[in-house]
Amino acid sequence: MENQVQENKVNMPLIGERAPEFVASTTHGEINFPKDYEGKWIILFSHPADFTPVCTTEFMTFASMFDEFEKLNTQLIGLSIDSLFSHLAWVNAIKDYEWNGLKNLEIKFPVIDDISMNVAKKYGMLHAGSNTSTIRAVFIIDPKGIMRAILYYPASMGRNFDEIKRMVIGLQKNDSDGVALPANWQPGDDVILPAPGTTDGIKERVKEAKDNSDYNQVDWYLTFRKDK
Repeated sequence: MENQVQENKVNMPLIGERAPEFVASTTHGEINFPKDYEGKWIILFSHPADFTPVCTTEFMTFASMFDEFEKLNTQLIGLSIDSLFSHLAWVNAIKDYEWNGLKNLEIKFPVIDDISMNVAKKYGMLHAGSNTSTIRAVFIIDPKGIMRAILYYPASMGRNFDEIKRMVIGLQKNDSDGVALPANWQPGDDVILPAPGTTDGIKERVKEAKDNSDYNQVDWYLTFRKDK
């Protein structure tokens, strides 16, 4: 029984760890991950299978937002436990689909052939109930190859792509400005300054907030600032 539990255990990278490395075939040729994308943000995402309803709507949505992510220096990379030929046939078929106002879409990002399940196992994409299809996982990886955010969705529900984009923008804002972001933050909203760590720091922050019209201080540890 103990051996069976070990066999079914899902291993997955954690936020703050280096993204697991792999070499794989894709619809755009072979990639060495994440080395080939050094200096870029990466969204690595899995889908249960090619030629399936929910996955098709997701690929069409990602394809329609490709330029938006490119402007954010972000590379999209898809994956499922399907063959390269299945991926090629599916992304080619999507060009002729029309849904929710989306049509004539080209899948400009690579899709990984993971028949061996090598990548799926490294990234914990295989969960209870299926050993033959990946769940809807999303890994946001920074330009240094560090895991920054992880999302999992069930097979029956499509992802919120506006939220994925919001997370990329938010993580980039965190890195560039050293700030935190409140609940339901949207680009342009007020940001949160790091809380002071000393009594002198508290006094300085309180004074700073009184003297600066861009600040909104709820308490010494919770100070908002207008976004730059």
